[in-house]
Amino acid sequence: MKKVLLTGASGRIGSRLGEQLLNDGFHVVGLDLAPTRINHPNYVHVQSQIKRKDELISSFEGADFVLHIGSMMSWNPKDNAKMFEANVTATQTILEAAKTVGVKRFVFASSGEVYPETKAQTLPVTEDHPLNPTSFYGLTKKLGEELVQFYQTQGMNTVILRFPHTQAASEILDPESFFSGPRFFLDSKIRQMELFGNTQVADYLKRLRGDGAPKMILQYGEEDQKPYMMHIADVRDIVSGVILAMNHPDAGNEIFNIEPDDVVRFEEALPKMAEITGLPLVKAYMPGPAVHYRTSNAKIKSTLGYQPKRTFSSMIEENRKNSEQTAH
Repeated sequence: MKKVLLTGASGRIGSRLGEQLLNDGFHVVGLDLAPTRINHPNYVHVQSQIKRKDELISSFEGADFVLHIGSMMSWNPKDNAKMFEANVTATQTILEAAKTVGVKRFVFASSGEVYPETKAQTLPVTEDHPLNPTSFYGLTKKLGEELVQFYQTQGMNTVILRFPHTQAASEILDPESFFSGPRFFLDSKIRQMELFGNTQVADYLKRLRGDGAPKMILQYGEEDQKPYMMHIADVRDIVSGVILAMNHPDAGNEIFNIEPDDVVRFEEALPKMAEITGLPLVKAYMPGPAVHYRTSNAKIKSTLGYQPKRTFSSMIEENRKNSEQTAH
């Protein structure tokens, strides 16, 4: 039975990835700061801060693959030091442990924030687009990629996957979701702006509350008047893509965008989502140009045969069906 070492095993993507690997017949050792969410006879959980290589060696022994999915994401400058430690220092420690035990392949979860897609020079964004991150999170992912590529020069077989925004279908209509809340719900967006210290934007958004009842938000760029457009992947497709990259012989030492086929046009998606929630939909013109981009998945499709099975529209319909079943 082949062994997989999985970091971030208690996270939203990692826990689902671990479950799928176990279902596929792998032995999985999960590393995470948080307690396990997986219960399976072939699963071992290590609750660790990933501080020292020698503490990891016993967990890594016998591992065929390392899937380094775990990371810290924050847009709050107060978290930068913690983010560097989690995304850069820990990545080097994990790479060193993987090198010591001689794993067959190291898969690293990077991000479209390394470009970043929102500041793309050319569209669609391909893997050879210049890397010039504008967020500290994107910088830590770029540094993580550079570490992985350094260890590749030392003989390690590696794959870098640049993740898009990723959601579980159940999250997209949840106003408390870390991702979907500020993206689709007015009050969550206000709280996010207040957290960032953008009081002027927060005050503008508060004026859109009207009667104070909860609302959904359709965001436009104030500068170009365009509605937002971006890729949002289903967690289940990301899981299948990671496993494909782990196993496929042609993935070694390559970099791939791991995107859905469709792009989410907010002016089309939000009215459908508002219909399901029953919440009013308001337009908001956010400072600067719109978040409006496309990212190419042509390389991973042509090289590995990756085929995402879900669209954002299908995720919306999944919520609609669940809502109708609950109503009955």
